[in-house]
Order: sequence, then structure tokens, then C-alpha cells
Amino acid sequence: MIPLTLKLHSPRYAVVQLDPKAAIPPWAFQGEFFSLTVTPEEMSLIAEETLLPADLPAERNWRILQVVGPLDFALIGILSSLSTTLANRKISIFAVSTYDTDYLLVKEDKLPLALEALTEEGHEILQP
Repeated sequence: MIPLTLKLHSPRYAVVQLDPKAAIPPWAFQGEFFSLTVTPEEMSLIAEETLLPADLPAERNWRILQVVGPLDFALIGILSSLSTTLANRKISIFAVSTYDTDYLLVKEDKLPLALEALTEEGHEILQP
């Protein structure tokens, strides 16, 4: 695997499950990053944790590691390599891919171990 550069985002994020027919909450658009996926069964939203209503059920305390891109669509195994490195340290991830790159969400309490594992594999981590 070629060494990659990953950028750690400062805010904490949350993953929220909403009704697929619900309106997109206006607070979702206010952060530096948000991701929205809608299927017939659900709407999954990733947004900055501080923007969510306090009483909204959510999976909180995620940090984002962004693979600095853009990545060529012909590249093979980027996400697999990174996720395997983390899985070998018992670190679960929530992955999001965009046209240009990949984002790995790691629970904040596992972040130091994740950064250590990725650095040991030769990847560069850009801190905020």
C-alpha cells in the first residue's frame, strides 16, 4: 500500500438515523462537513455533534480522518487497507466515500490508537 496523507478534522461528529421521508434538518448544513444518505428504509446523517438537538438519539463522539485527495477511481484497496490496519487493532470505523476521497470516522476514545496504527503503517496524519 502506498503511504497516504490523512487529515484529522477538529470537531466531534454524530451519526443520526432519521425517517427517510423526514425533512433534512436545517442544522445539518451548518458544519464544515456533513453527509447524507437516503434509502427507502432510512436517512443517515453525519453532522457536527454540537449542532444536534441535545435530546436527539444519535451515535456520538466520532472523529473524522479524511484521506487527502482527490483519489483516482482506478486506485484499488485504499479503504480496505486503512480499515484492515484499524481492524487489526480492534478499532471499528464508519466509512464514507465521496467522488474525490474517503472519510473514516473513528470513535474519539480510540483515536490515539488509530493514529498510532496508521502512522506505523507509514501514513502521514495532518493534525488540526
